[in-house]
Amino acid sequence: ARHDLPRGSSLVVRGQAVTMTGAYLQLGIGLAMSVLLVYLIIVVNFQSWLDPFIIITALPGALAGISWSLFVTHTALSVPALTGAIMCMGTATANSILVVAFARERMDVHGDPIRAAIEAGFERIRPVLMTASAMIIGMLPMSISNSQNAPLGRAVMGGLAIATVATLLFVPCVFAMLHSRRHRTAEGEHA
Repeated sequence: ARHDLPRGSSLVVRGQAVTMTGAYLQLGIGLAMSVLLVYLIIVVNFQSWLDPFIIITALPGALAGISWSLFVTHTALSVPALTGAIMCMGTATANSILVVAFARERMDVHGDPIRAAIEAGFERIRPVLMTASAMIIGMLPMSISNSQNAPLGRAVMGGLAIATVATLLFVPCVFAMLHSRRHRTAEGEHA
């Protein structure tokens, strides 16, 4: 089409293409900012840089689940899907906070990070599964509909499915590994 234009003329893309590009950029920035702000708020709450880092290790699982669910359902990345990604990140973070906070409490009681991580994984399985299940079941009607918001439901469902597994298995492992290393370093300094 550009070759058919008269000399001195130009073609500028406007309308929905510009709007979509702007919306994707804003939602991508919003997603990154939400993760950063959540991390900083958790740093203040936990008064630690390490535990908030452990908490957000569940988020790559959420992103993988979102990508997987959109791919499997042949759903294009869209504004509703990115909105669902932001929702999923919030729920995944909340579930991860449950596990890490309980692990910290248990570690304060007996001082063993590995035992604390195992106890947290077992003791917090029910609340984490209940929260994730409620959100997934709530998104089911939206995700199977043919509406414009179906990508939102699909993104939340896929992201939470994988993030829940990451929260219950991966986060306790990271907690045990990092706190064990920190525990050994502290013992080495006192020796």
